[in-house]
Amino acid sequence: MRRSKTLLVPILILLVFEAVAVTLWLTKGNLFYLFNFTYIGVSVALGVFLMLRKYKHARRIVQLLVGLYMLVYLGLICGENMQLEGFWYYLFTGVFEAATIHYAVAKIFGPLLFGRGWCGYACWTAMLLDFLPFKTPAGPRKKLGWIRYITFAASLVFVAALFLAKVGNIERIMFWAFIAGNVLYYGTGIILAFVFKDNRAFCKYICPVTVFLKPMSYFSLIRVKCDRDKCVNCGKCKRVCPMDVDMTDNSRRRKNGTECILCMECVKNCPKDAL
Repeated sequence: MRRSKTLLVPILILLVFEAVAVTLWLTKGNLFYLFNFTYIGVSVALGVFLMLRKYKHARRIVQLLVGLYMLVYLGLICGENMQLEGFWYYLFTGVFEAATIHYAVAKIFGPLLFGRGWCGYACWTAMLLDFLPFKTPAGPRKKLGWIRYITFAASLVFVAALFLAKVGNIERIMFWAFIAGNVLYYGTGIILAFVFKDNRAFCKYICPVTVFLKPMSYFSLIRVKCDRDKCVNCGKCKRVCPMDVDMTDNSRRRKNGTECILCMECVKNCPKDAL
């Protein structure tokens, strides 16, 4: 039974991504989408397979495979702005390509299925921040989540201003905005991690993408649940959670419920296999 589950779950994940890949390839007439979503699907399926086999670095492998692909290949080599500014750019031009497809699949409608899984397995910003030494928060969460709405609005205003001012060569500006944005994100994320002793401080307080992710994640089908009959209320799951989620509460309104990145640290550390 365990062996069949180890194979079945990754295969189902791969089939979902392959369905998206084939659909976009046929509807858009662009072979790139077949390659793009097949590659991501294989990477995620491999990571889940390794995770089910209890390989320690399974999630990190997925982060590197997907994160570096999107940062280096799509962003730096292909010149696509995969940050929020790129989404606004294509949205304003009325083109359903690149960043708009990426956001629709991974950050707007995808979370209805897999919640904040993007943050745990594919984000290239978190990919680097997760290598910092503060794996679990050193103190209680700060009330700074409102900052994300400022960065979200700033991103929108920046791109809207370019269009309203009819600035020429916006595509080139988007490329340099991608580079500058990543430098700013990495710099801010590293500083916050050391200030708050928390690798994920940037994700909790600054990241503008969470404005899309949080409301959709509330309805996520894939969630970590607690078997209350097995749980002994030892609190270990809360101590190891990088996002301060109360996993002992199965309600969708549980504390920081929309912050779960499906990292499975709570599951791995539960002494009673209650999660």
